[in-house]
Amino acid sequence: MITVTLEINVAVHDDYTSFSAQEKTLFAAAKAACDDAYAPYSNFHVGAAVLLENDEIFKGNNQENAAYPSGLCAERVALFYASAVRPNIAIKALAITVDYSNTDFDEIVSPCGGCRQAIAEYEHKFKQNITIYVLGRNDKVFVIKSMKDLLPFLFSGDILKAFNK
Repeated sequence: MITVTLEINVAVHDDYTSFSAQEKTLFAAAKAACDDAYAPYSNFHVGAAVLLENDEIFKGNNQENAAYPSGLCAERVALFYASAVRPNIAIKALAITVDYSNTDFDEIVSPCGGCRQAIAEYEHKFKQNITIYVLGRNDKVFVIKSMKDLLPFLFSGDILKAFNK
């Protein structure tokens, strides 16, 4: 038997001052998207913003439905919207935030498994990492350089292609 040890690297910043103007604009877009989330059932408001290689930013927020499986997370709304409008432009970064105003919860709120897989798909499509910024309470920012850090042993199209010969 072999034991494999995995290591993830997440940079944690205590405030926004060290970030570029473009990153701050991306963060503001995610926060604005969060304000418009449709979450009448969970009251869990999430906003996301995608930065493309051409510097365009696309926003998305969670969209709930009384039939819970019919809703969609903010990350996928933003990713799918950007890809629908600019299908051939690579995604450079993704910022994600939640509305902390009605809770004392102080932990990182990272993407769910389905969103992790969707982000991984776009890294695979464009053959480049997507920087993920997870905005926490009190201007704290977690920076993840690739979805591979949050989703080790990820499932990709290369696996399917290996079986489709």
